[in-house]
Amino acid sequence: MGVPAFFRWLSRKYPSVIVECIEQRPVDVDGQLVYVDSSLPNPNGLEFDNLYLDMNGIIHPCTHPEDKPPPKDEDEMMVAIFECIDRLFRIVRPRKVLYMAIDGVAPRAKMNQQRSRRFRASKETQEKIEEVARIRSELEVKGAYLPPERPKEAHFDSNCITPGTPFMDRLSKCLHYYIHDRLNSDPGWKGIKVILSDANVPGEGEHKIMDYIRRQRAQPDHDPNTQHVLCGADADLIMLGLATHEPNFTIIREEFKPNKPRPCDVCGQLGHEMKECTGSSPDAALVRSDPAFGNQDSFIFVRLNVLREYLEKELQMPNLPFPYDFERALDDWVFMCFFVGNDFLPHLPSLEIREGAVDRLVNLYKKCVYKTKGWITDSGDVNLDRVQVIMDELGRVEDEIFKRRHQNEVSFKAREKAKKQQKINFQLLEDTQFAPTALGGGPKTVQNARQEAAEIRRAGMQAVANREEEESGRSRKRSATQAGLDNDDDKHDEVRLWEEGFKERYYESKFEVDKNNLEFRYRVALQYVRGLCWVLRYYYQGCASWKWYFPYHYAPFASDFVNISGLSTKFEKGTKPFRPLEQLMGVFPAASSQHVPQPWAKLMSDPSSPIIDFYPIDFKIDLNGKKFAWQGVALLPFVDEARLFKALEPYYEDLSQAEIKRNIRGHDRLYVSTGNQSYEFLLGLYQAAGAELKKLIESDQRYPYRSEGVRGDVLLSADDVIIGGQLSSPVVGLSPVLDNRVLCVRYQDPDYPEEFIFPARRLRGATEPPRVLKPGDLSQQENRNWRPQIGMVRSHTVANLEMAGHRMLGHHLPRDNTYSSVPPPQHNRSQSFGPRRGGYVPHQEFNNQGYGRSGYQSNRGNQDRSGNQERFGNQEKSGNQDRFGNQERSGNQGRFGNQERSANQGRFGNQERFGNQERFGHQDRSNSQNRYGNNQGYSSHQNPRFINSNQGYSSKNQNQRGGNQNQGGWRPHGPNRYQGNSSWR
Repeated sequence: MGVPAFFRWLSRKYPSVIVECIEQRPVDVDGQLVYVDSSLPNPNGLEFDNLYLDMNGIIHPCTHPEDKPPPKDEDEMMVAIFECIDRLFRIVRPRKVLYMAIDGVAPRAKMNQQRSRRFRASKETQEKIEEVARIRSELEVKGAYLPPERPKEAHFDSNCITPGTPFMDRLSKCLHYYIHDRLNSDPGWKGIKVILSDANVPGEGEHKIMDYIRRQRAQPDHDPNTQHVLCGADADLIMLGLATHEPNFTIIREEFKPNKPRPCDVCGQLGHEMKECTGSSPDAALVRSDPAFGNQDSFIFVRLNVLREYLEKELQMPNLPFPYDFERALDDWVFMCFFVGNDFLPHLPSLEIREGAVDRLVNLYKKCVYKTKGWITDSGDVNLDRVQVIMDELGRVEDEIFKRRHQNEVSFKAREKAKKQQKINFQLLEDTQFAPTALGGGPKTVQNARQEAAEIRRAGMQAVANREEEESGRSRKRSATQAGLDNDDDKHDEVRLWEEGFKERYYESKFEVDKNNLEFRYRVALQYVRGLCWVLRYYYQGCASWKWYFPYHYAPFASDFVNISGLSTKFEKGTKPFRPLEQLMGVFPAASSQHVPQPWAKLMSDPSSPIIDFYPIDFKIDLNGKKFAWQGVALLPFVDEARLFKALEPYYEDLSQAEIKRNIRGHDRLYVSTGNQSYEFLLGLYQAAGAELKKLIESDQRYPYRSEGVRGDVLLSADDVIIGGQLSSPVVGLSPVLDNRVLCVRYQDPDYPEEFIFPARRLRGATEPPRVLKPGDLSQQENRNWRPQIGMVRSHTVANLEMAGHRMLGHHLPRDNTYSSVPPPQHNRSQSFGPRRGGYVPHQEFNNQGYGRSGYQSNRGNQDRSGNQERFGNQEKSGNQDRFGNQERSGNQGRFGNQERSANQGRFGNQERFGNQERFGHQDRSNSQNRYGNNQGYSSHQNPRFINSNQGYSSKNQNQRGGNQNQGGWRPHGPNRYQGNSSWR
């Protein structure tokens, strides 16, 4: 999405949506990396069904990384892409489907943005090459050492990552080999279906994935509780995931780390920018990093189910005049975000994500819903009457927004300038102990440093006060420059949105129309509203029209949305996308003509070309109030589709066979191996085809396909490798696939009538995932015991304390005078030990010394029910079972043959005494207090490991040390009481 700060805003406002991935890194064994088996259970605690890869988010970082040296050739780029997919697969470990989608030909609305990006990239690359050459020449004149200059052809042109180029064709072949290799050899891939949608299949990668999900959801046998994981770094993936209304949808992306160090383009070293380079030395060899993408960076999960919980709280609207439906409110929230920015429309001038534009729109929306008496959207359709109400409210506060924005900018610049003008007054250090001394003067001892520093601070404060008093005594005011309030940008800003008449100046400057032409303003606003309808339909139903696009570089004001309710939201039907090579001619600058067919390349540079105006060598970039060039608006002419096709028509017959193959609209490819249920069915199709295989492939014969919740049509493919055959590697250095056991067919999603509407609702049978955020209606007891969920699933790990910690507490806890007469227990120091890793407590025998050092000690290797080892008998856990023959349960009920209840509950842990006064850890609330002295132990149910000569509860339950008898004292409930000669059972 065209909102670079959207994800940062989202992660700060809703922090619990982010969870760091638990990744099992490879282990280095004798110099060889051993990777984890991806067929094992997922370490994140959750098994995922489908993994979808937006491949362009992988291809770009692998081919031209920003934080390390680039790969040396295309082979190294392909290996980096393979490594990245492997890493993501090992993290997610899908069990049903792996869908890899590469961007194909985009709709015209997106092509305009692609055209702007590629023209900028070409211009910046050329400027960068010239800057590097200039710096190198200056350093060579100074005699600095520089590494050999890269040849001009070695500079990677990122524009080649566009459908129809030879690079994308080779990438498709490499991924075809990669899928065969993994399905044949990797146990984690066994049984899954792999779908590859390459650049010859029209559509953006993420929207091809969404179209697949929508069409599978509409099938009667779709599992509504499928676990989806989508990989991609674009912010619009969050909107697309919410638009599916699937209960289990997660996004995995690389963790964003700002200001990562980048290697210098001149010397290749880190730590400085290109303009600060001073050269390197011959012995400073450049260590190339692993070309694999993100080897040192972490991945995170963005949990959309948690985001839904946040939005459910934020979008609460009590006492609505119509039934509340959160799913409809969620769709309206997605629609509100389109006003802030997207890939198809410029954002409104008054809305900036960094200024809280989404929150402002949501607040306006929640107020207006009571007026509109209904939802704004419904499964991709927009109610324009209700949009008009919101735009009217936003238009009323536009003036205030612009003025506040300008005030904030002026204040910010003043603060920054004041910081730069601040100077340290070193004169304050003179005649003090901190004054600098000459070298060789010997060490000097500082006396009373704090007092000396305080005196220096007071002197500095007095100097500032004197300067302010001197300035205030002057008769003239400070100039704007002296005050740090001068703004050079304001002098060149023709619009000045913070001043009256900004609308007239805006249209006159940006659109070059008369400032009083109101009809033009409304026409721009209507086109913008039509664009909003197109975008929402694109997100919820698919592409409404491949030909439509917003024909202006700038957006209108919210106050210009007048009488929009009568606008038609119907789009031309039956439109088709460009072909790959045609799109290249529509988005490439003349500097990237080496990627298009040679006969067509002449049209981009020949002065007599009928479309030469489509390829300007230089163009203006309007910052439009932004600070960086990449945020500005590239003022490029829009491509006239009819003129372009007419100019290309005479040259189609000059295309080679390879170029003709790259120019077709292809199909997705489906791969299965022997472990998949549909393997025998697909193998039977090829066997039945026999000698008619080529004919069936050319005729596009379809066969219905249904397997494990995936439906559609399959077609036989010429790319299929025979069973037992061999597939050579297109990447130098990688071994071929031998004894193939993978089938490849072409795949097409289920077809639906053109008027069919995919419902934006939860499916019947969908189970709501466990709540992660703290519910608002918890009771006081539940609120106290509630614990947040940090990972993908709730953790059952229970914290405990090692014996060393218990000894430390015993020495530092306050002591009760009631037990002051009890001597400390006798410790056998030869058996003293500290905490052991893994919770293992070694066994030790007891010899007439009571219960050891910590009351009693649980048996070695015993585990509580949460998987944690109970190390100390004195530590009570809710629901944990120690192996002392007894069971502690929630609350404070000790089960030592008897059950303590209600008023007579033992206080386990409340009165524990470790160290000198070590007791059994509870104080009985009774007339007398049981203590465990030398003659106390179990008289029955004795554990053989704790048999001591004189340990057991005395039959009369006497306190041997205190001399007090407990015959009429505290009695627990139940048939077994401390009476007479009965002992605990």
